Amino acid sequence: MSAAHPVKCSSVPFASVNQDRMKRYEKFADEIAELIRTGVLGPGEKVPSVRHASRTYGVSPSTVFQAYYLLEDRGLIQARARSGYFVREHAKRPLHEPELTAHAAQTTEVDVSELVFSVLASLKDPHTVPFGSAFPSPDLFPLPRLAKSMAHALRMLSPHEIIADMTAGNADLRRQIALRYMVSGVMLPMEELVISNGAMEALNLCLQCVTQPGDLVAIESPTFYACLQVLERLQLKAVEIPVHPREGIDLNALSESLKQLPIKACWFMSSLQNPLGASMSETKKQALYDLLVEHQVPLIEDDVYAELYFGSHPPKPVKSFDRDGLVMHCSSFSKSLAPGYRIGWVAGGRYAEQIARLKLMTTISPSVPAQAALADYLQHGGYDRHLRKLRHALEMQQSAMLASAARHFPASTRVTRPAGGYFLWFEFPERLDSLQLLRLALAQGISLAPGPIFSASQGFRHCARLNYGHPWNPRSEQAMEVLGRLVAGLL
Repeated sequence: MSAAHPVKCSSVPFASVNQDRMKRYEKFADEIAELIRTGVLGPGEKVPSVRHASRTYGVSPSTVFQAYYLLEDRGLIQARARSGYFVREHAKRPLHEPELTAHAAQTTEVDVSELVFSVLASLKDPHTVPFGSAFPSPDLFPLPRLAKSMAHALRMLSPHEIIADMTAGNADLRRQIALRYMVSGVMLPMEELVISNGAMEALNLCLQCVTQPGDLVAIESPTFYACLQVLERLQLKAVEIPVHPREGIDLNALSESLKQLPIKACWFMSSLQNPLGASMSETKKQALYDLLVEHQVPLIEDDVYAELYFGSHPPKPVKSFDRDGLVMHCSSFSKSLAPGYRIGWVAGGRYAEQIARLKLMTTISPSVPAQAALADYLQHGGYDRHLRKLRHALEMQQSAMLASAARHFPASTRVTRPAGGYFLWFEFPERLDSLQLLRLALAQGISLAPGPIFSASQGFRHCARLNYGHPWNPRSEQAMEVLGRLVAGLL
């Protein structure tokens, strides 16, 4: 039972996980940002005056000023001469949200790799505007500080540790990861953690532990295209479960499929799902877990965007409700800290030992120096401070892309509004072909991710995913204007 055993962490102080706690003005800024994000304070509305905010929230005027300066930097509010602060009017004509797709319980043979590879090959030109990219800008990561951690860790690494860490994974790194789980309310023993070559290896290993060729796996619809490629490689069949663009997996559809079909595993993103950005509520995550326990179907929880939430409250994983080790929780540092280091992990629950053995039979170990570097950075580098800066940058860039889409895209366009991550999912009228849109956009030096690569049945042809994870600039704005013209032309 993974949640029952507290991690032993006496040699690492709790403060190492959060050694640079948020200042009061940062917390207050996040509280105001949450009011804006949830619509309590709408576009164009006045933010409480400095005097009123100071009295109401019990903070000093200087704290309020600092918070408002921070919100200005994040692009959420603006000052007007002799009038105070107002919420920015990001989109005077906001686009509507997509709707939940219809569902029929059925299995699908997965055959998407050729399409995915052809699309990914077309996105590699470094001179294109990277709306089709799967990663945020490398400029958002503390690469020089990571290099210092690498140098320091290598100097401290003993020859014995290089060999010893190859099987179980770097002990300091596993301890730091376990501490971060503890802070989020998930108590698990270090023995449950298996370090992997990025989250993709962790997800692959989990799926191989609980399936055989020909088995059925419940996946999201739309889903991340790498999930489809894994199913295709392992000769597994997909059962597509629709995802609400804001609330996540349709539990009624999942329940129906579990009753009708011999599903062996589920592979879901419960928070900040790629490509929609949907996040399930805690109540819904508990209900999902209870449903899977009822049918004794394991969950492979892909949680690689967990650290990229907006606001002050991190989303809880389904793993936090796991009472009997049924959830295999996978994540990595690739999206939040170090893409090229390829370090991920899985908290494997009842399957941890099986996962570790399978890993030993395949790749043996991720890079030992990379593990040591990340362990050093997590302990000394200011990871939480970096994450706050990263989240603020992504939130500002999301606002910029949403506002630009409202200016340039046809009014019939629908778009998601995720509470984190760095993707927006656009739904156009059904007569639009996003593969054709991709060809036209690439000719103009703009990339995008077309809808069919996110579906086992190659649906969502009228949809596309755009990445706002790169600093917004005039070139970004011009690219959105061009895309808007191309969409209008195709319609």
